[in-house]
Amino acid sequence: MRNTAKITTAVLAAGALTLGLSACGSDKSGSGADADGPLVVAASPTPHAEILDFVKDNLAKEAGLDLEVKEFTDYVTPNTATEDGSVGANYFQNQPYLDDFNKKNGTHVVPVVTVHLEPLGLYSEKVKSADALKSGATIAVPNDTVNEARALKLLADNGLITLKDGVGNEATPADITENPRNFKFKELEAAQTPRSLKDVDAAVVNGNYAIEADFKPAQDALVLESAKDNPYGNFLAVKEGNENDPRVKKLAELLTSPEVKKFIEDEYAGSVIASF
Repeated sequence: MRNTAKITTAVLAAGALTLGLSACGSDKSGSGADADGPLVVAASPTPHAEILDFVKDNLAKEAGLDLEVKEFTDYVTPNTATEDGSVGANYFQNQPYLDDFNKKNGTHVVPVVTVHLEPLGLYSEKVKSADALKSGATIAVPNDTVNEARALKLLADNGLITLKDGVGNEATPADITENPRNFKFKELEAAQTPRSLKDVDAAVVNGNYAIEADFKPAQDALVLESAKDNPYGNFLAVKEGNENDPRVKKLAELLTSPEVKKFIEDEYAGSVIASF
């Protein structure tokens, strides 16, 4: 059974972050402060907690690692809990998100090892290839800062548009410098992009939402992010200074093992790509 502690985004939005932290941090016996206790890792349910559960059920005991997995449904508490020692590590985020979080919150969370990428892909119910998109076609893209920039970069990397030099993780359609086929862009909440496919010519969809929409990215995407040198890989992270905790180093080794790579390949069929 999973050891779970689910904190909803709605609770956080209502201003109950302190209560959420006390709920997840009332027992610090498994935190980073107790090197003899279990390593408690905060994770998003899919695929992060699933990957950790595979490690716990199949690899950890033989490696001498006592591992506990706590699930969180928001993107704030895992970092704040890691910062205050309520958990020893977390696994849910990418580098651009963490950089922004640390800057805004004064936290000191650092990456340990990159494990996987949930690739964005371009999907369509109207054409079979990106080259078949007609002039004036409408493409839906996520409207949040990081994912919109990722979506536009995906299109630029595949020659569909050109972006302003150095625009980085805050790119919007206003930063497009060349658009030879005069594509139009419809900005939507990321969760809505797969549902928009009946109304647009194509849509850029996050990996997790592609899974929910029953897409198989490796087969169905017109173009797909590559895992190689991708800054959006998801990693195991700890509070700065805990990188050399023997439990953390052991988990890092297990998360980048051939067994985990095979599990990711078999379980997610291209919706999640191992980054090692």
